[in-house]
Amino acid sequence: MSALTLPDGVEVTGPLEDRYEEILSEKALELVAKLHRELNGRRLERLDARGKRVAEISAGADLGFLEETRHVREDDSWQVAPLGPGLEDRRVEMTGPTDRKMTINALNSGAKAWLADQEDANTPMWGNVVSGPLNLKDALDGTLAFTSPEGKEYAVTKPFEELPTIIVRPRGWHLPEKHILVDGEETSGSLVDFALYLVACGQKQIDKGRGPYFYLPKMESHLEARIWNDAFVIGQDFVGIPQGTIRATVLIETLPAAFEMEEILYELRDHSAGLNAGRWDYLFSVIKTYRTRGADYIVPDRNTVTMTVPFMRAYTELLVRTCHQRGASAIGGMAAFIPSKDEAVNTAAYEKLTADKTREAGDGFDGSWVAHPAMVQTCADVFTKVLGDNPNQIDKKREDVQVEGAALLDVKATPGEVTFTGLRSNIDVAIQYLRMWLMGRGAVGIHNLMEDAATAEISRSQIWQQINNQVKTADTDQLITKDLVLQLVDEVIAELPGDASDYDDAKATFLQVAVADEYADFLTLPAYARMP
Repeated sequence: MSALTLPDGVEVTGPLEDRYEEILSEKALELVAKLHRELNGRRLERLDARGKRVAEISAGADLGFLEETRHVREDDSWQVAPLGPGLEDRRVEMTGPTDRKMTINALNSGAKAWLADQEDANTPMWGNVVSGPLNLKDALDGTLAFTSPEGKEYAVTKPFEELPTIIVRPRGWHLPEKHILVDGEETSGSLVDFALYLVACGQKQIDKGRGPYFYLPKMESHLEARIWNDAFVIGQDFVGIPQGTIRATVLIETLPAAFEMEEILYELRDHSAGLNAGRWDYLFSVIKTYRTRGADYIVPDRNTVTMTVPFMRAYTELLVRTCHQRGASAIGGMAAFIPSKDEAVNTAAYEKLTADKTREAGDGFDGSWVAHPAMVQTCADVFTKVLGDNPNQIDKKREDVQVEGAALLDVKATPGEVTFTGLRSNIDVAIQYLRMWLMGRGAVGIHNLMEDAATAEISRSQIWQQINNQVKTADTDQLITKDLVLQLVDEVIAELPGDASDYDDAKATFLQVAVADEYADFLTLPAYARMP
């Protein structure tokens, strides 16, 4: 292990392991410092603006399409950049964290693209921050291998041209990186993830005939997209690649962003690869944004909220129309099913997967996500029935779709109820997930579903909303209170494997984000503070 060469003003406080210097190179850290000094102030301003908007909504204002950007929406002349090499056909995309085993499994999965996740399916534990891009570097170099503790060997089995196109998802704008300081300040997790990957792997991707591609999460406005576009311009100049080489797909996974889809595409138009319907985070954002507005915005048990309910349907229809009008790809949402040893469970999961992907393909989506390699072929087969030999269906403009802003907010039309069973399930999932998150795992199989930070956010946000809006359970007619939740937390933990003390940190974090008087914007922020 070599010592790091640090640029002026840069400090790395995380421990150094073997080969870390390959990712934490002087050049990569120089780019981190440059991005921080030029963009971090604007990032913080936009985070502050998010809070102000929520306060306005709490006071009775509503989200709507922006009057000041009407000219962007009404100008039919602009299109996003042509699809980048390796992004023409995205009919099935695998998602998952960037540990060595998962990287190998994803590359062998047969998917057209792989979302290499440094965000919701990952945790920002220092080792993951550095080893993720290192594993991707090894994958591009053809040297990636892994041997499990049981002695099972894993290796990439296909030639590069048959591997999924790698698309890296950096952390959202809200997450800091406390182990890399610039001028004494914590850096942005987003900009750190972007810089480390671009410097280590960008040119390697270009040399392989593809490019440095990104999935951009959690944005709430086109002004946040503008910061990303500026980061791309800075980064491309810094590493000496042509402007427009980078391509980015934006996850429309917040309610505010749903009202600014065209503006987001416009800001990133020279680097845009499309939009994705990040359904689970979107549902979390709906709850979060209107959490204080009473009965009209109470979301039923999360497992009853399908993509066909009115407000979710409006969101996905608008996304496809927006993308295809501008020449961009529209990518569908996550199917969280994972294989089970129970054949009846498997049969039901594949039926739901097929129905979900059939709806998306029929609506005009160009591809969709799955969370497990075993689900890749089913998703691919469904989209191939619609696409045939075509790589996508961007020519399907969906001009029949006309979505008013009120449709995106019509939560009260959602069928279903808040139940005691759903409340207990939310506690169970959140506690189990948080325990694993704090141990360094961001994607966790729980009850035959792949849970990540987004589904944990839904669980704890529903509980906070229910407590603060005096909701009663439909099946037991119980008022959901802080005391009831505290009682159920202890009951749930008593039934989980291991000792109750194993869940102390998870319990403390959960209570901090689910029953506190003040709502925490993201559960990952207090959880990250608990990480070394």
